[in-house]
Amino acid sequence: MTTKNTSYKPFNLGQIVATPGALKAMSPRRLTKLLIRHASGDWGVVCAEDAAENDRASHEGFRILSAYPIDPDKPCKGHGENCLWIITEADRSVTTFLLPNEY
Repeated sequence: MTTKNTSYKPFNLGQIVATPGALKAMSPRRLTKLLIRHASGDWGVVCAEDAAENDRASHEGFRILSAYPIDPDKPCKGHGENCLWIITEADRSVTTFLLPNEY
């Protein structure tokens, strides 16, 4: 269960796009659930410093990066295997689902 993040400011997602790897790794339903988490300030498994940076970015208009496990039953370090990133660009023109190795 996730906790409500009250430190972030709601932000526009822009156009939603996904890389081939992200589309292959997860169902559209799971991607939608993760997008809802990202848009509501639940940054997933990023470290505390990156979470604080995302909160600040939501106020100041910088890039926002969330990380989530592809398989929630397996470990996810926020990078590498078993990880999906969602990145909202600083100008809020686009939000992208991608695997770290596709960056």
